[in-house]
Parts: sequence; C-alpha cells; structure tokens
Amino acid sequence: MALKATIHKAQLQIADMDRGVYADHVVTIARHPSEADERMMIRVLAFALNVLGDDNAGQLEFAKDLWDVDEAALWHKDYTEAIQHWIDVGQPDDKRLMRAAGRAERVSVYSFSSSTPVWWKGLQSKITRADNIAVWQIEAEQSQALARLAERTVQLQVTVQDGTVWLSTGKESVEITPKRLNG
Repeated sequence: MALKATIHKAQLQIADMDRGVYADHVVTIARHPSEADERMMIRVLAFALNVLGDDNAGQLEFAKDLWDVDEAALWHKDYTEAIQHWIDVGQPDDKRLMRAAGRAERVSVYSFSSSTPVWWKGLQSKITRADNIAVWQIEAEQSQALARLAERTVQLQVTVQDGTVWLSTGKESVEITPKRLNG
C-alpha cells in the first residue's frame, strides 16, 4: 500500500517591504512521505517570497513536483493556465530547468543543501542560454533552522526587508538571507 501525504497548514502574515506585498495567506501543504521538514519549509519560504500582491493575474500554488515530474514545487499560472512562474526547490538537473524555462515566463530555484556550490558549478554553464532562470542559495544552517519551525499547524510572521527574511512563530525566529547565484 502506498503511503499518503501528510497535510500541513500554515497561516502566513507576510510583510514584504522589498516588493510592497502585505497580506495574510492560509496555505495547505501536502507533504510527500519522502519529503523532509527542511524541504517543505523551503517551499513555504518560496511561497512567501513570490506570492503576488493580488489575484488579478492568477495565483501562486503549491504543485505536485514529488508526485509528478512535469510539475514544479510551486507555480503561478494565469487564468488561461499559462505558467508565469515555475519554482523548484533543491537541486534540479539542467534538463528539468531548460524544460521549465521553455514552459514558463520565469523560473526560480531555491537550493538549500550544503552541496549547493558543487551542484551550481556543474549546472551554471549548462543553463546560460536561458535568461529567464534565477537560482538562489539558502545557506544550509539557515534552512536547517527554518526546518525547526515546522509543525502540522503553524502561524508564521514573514518579514522581508533589504533582501533579508525573518520568519517567526512567536516563540522562535529565523533569519534567512537568500543569495542569488546568477543574473
């Protein structure tokens, strides 16, 4: 019998001063049996950093990347179902990224492993022909601290200012500074 996803719920209070986005979002995350807290929380972070200020151009949604290789971790589709923004987490290969770059207006990757520099060195030259891919590194210590905030139901205050992100549950806070590796 196949294992089922574990459902997590997060209430996000987002104050993104860099983009002028201030909103509350309640998100439901289906956590694949093979997914660790760290990866799930990086998906939540990616949502907070990329959610739109309004729904006029569609919505940012959690997708089924671990169940379906043709889907992103998150994506923003407009109302015609065209993919505006494809977001992956982890260390996808160049073929996946180039396919995504052909399907979406923008592609973002959030890598969070201590092996990110090695992965990036091998990938960097293979994606140069796609100018719509942005690759971000979350330091391993920061992503591990973020993983400690994971709960089945969590309330997170997310504040973004000058490229730094603060996430707080009220009891514990984590500071994350995503580093752009290209562009």
